[in-house]
Amino acid sequence: MPQLNPNPWFFIMLISWLTFSLIIQPKLLSFVTMNPPTSKPSTIPTPTPWTWPWT
Repeated sequence: MPQLNPNPWFFIMLISWLTFSLIIQPKLLSFVTMNPPTSKPSTIPTPTPWTWPWT
């Protein structure tokens, strides 16, 4: 069965994985986020009661 022959496919997978991890990933990780996360105090929102028109 040719699907079990890893001869060309393993090399292609290895080269693509190395390309991603050594070239593309450092470029993507170097970007600075425009909206960095901030630490906000956790507050529980108080719901306002809904006024139904038929009551």
